[in-house]
Amino acid sequence: MSDSMMTVERFIAEQERLHPDATGTFTDVLLQLSLAAKIIARSVTKAGLVDIVGASGAKNVHGETVQKLDEYADDVIVEVVGKGGSVCGIVSEESERITTIPETYEAGPYVIAIDPLDGSSNIDVNISVGTIFSIHRKRSAGRDAQDSDALQPGAEQCAAGYVHYGSSTMMVFTTGAGVHAFTLDPSIGEFLLSHRNMKIPSPGKRIYSVNEGYTNKWTSGQQRLVERFRTGTGEEGSFSARYVGSMVADFHRTMLQGGIFMYPGTADAPRGKLRMLYEVAPMAMICEQAGGLASDGRNRILDIQPRELHERVPAYIGSPGLVELAERYLLED
Repeated sequence: MSDSMMTVERFIAEQERLHPDATGTFTDVLLQLSLAAKIIARSVTKAGLVDIVGASGAKNVHGETVQKLDEYADDVIVEVVGKGGSVCGIVSEESERITTIPETYEAGPYVIAIDPLDGSSNIDVNISVGTIFSIHRKRSAGRDAQDSDALQPGAEQCAAGYVHYGSSTMMVFTTGAGVHAFTLDPSIGEFLLSHRNMKIPSPGKRIYSVNEGYTNKWTSGQQRLVERFRTGTGEEGSFSARYVGSMVADFHRTMLQGGIFMYPGTADAPRGKLRMLYEVAPMAMICEQAGGLASDGRNRILDIQPRELHERVPAYIGSPGLVELAERYLLED
C-alpha cells in the first residue's frame, strides 16, 4: 500500500506485527489518542462559531488562566483514553494530581502524560495550537497508577507525540523506531501517512525560536547566544527569528526546517516555564529519534530524573550543532 493510502491504524498494526509478543494494548493507546485528536480538531476548526473560545474563569495548577478549549480537550482525552481499558493513570497539565481510572472501567498497563491544548491562549486569534502526549509503562504493583509510574526519565518513554492543529491537522509520533507524521484527511476522517521516517535538517535553516521579551531576565550566556544569532557574528552567519508562542507550532517548524527552539530559564524562573513530563520530554524523544538533540542547557533532557509531576525544565531542542553551541554558551554562566 502506498503511503498516501496508509492510515494511522494500518501503520500501527503493521508495526505491531513486527513484535510477536505484542498484546495490542499499546496499539490501543495510540489509536485512542488519534480518535481524541480528531474530536479536538473538529472543535478547534469551529472555535469562532461556537461558544468554546475565551477563558473559562478557572485557574489550573500552575496559576494560569484556563481556556474553555483547555477544559474541553482535557475532558475529551480523559474520556476517550481513560475509558479505553489501556491506561491506569493520566497526568495532565490541567490536574494537580494523577487521574486514576474508576473501578467501573478496566485499567491497563500504561500511564500517559498530556498537555491537552498547548498554546490555547492563541485560539482566540486563530493561531496554531496542539496536543502533546507521552506514554510510559506502569512500574508499580497494584491496579492504580502511582506518581512513580509517571516520574520516569524521558529515555524510558514507550512513545511520544504531538498533534498540530494548523492549516491541516497532523499527528506526529515515535515509538522509538523513527518519527512518522500523519495528516488528517477531513473528507474521510482518517489520519494518512504523509511523512515517513522524518529527519530534522542538519544544519538546516538558520532559524532560532525564543521569546526575546525576556532578554533582560536571561543569564549572560543566553544573552550572548541570542546576540550571536541575531547579529550573525558567528561562523553560521545571521539567523532569522521565528516565534509563535505555541510550543507545538514552533517545534513542528523546527522539525521540518531545522534550527533551534529555546525556552530558557530567567532570573524570576530559573527552571523556565515548560513542564518536563508532558511538554519537554515528549518533544525531546521525538527530536532525538529524528536525529536532533534536546538539552536543558547542560544535560540531555532524556536522562533527567523528574521528581514532581509538574516539574519545569529549561529547553533547547533542535538541530545538533545549534544545541551543542547553546550548551557551550550556557556553560560559561
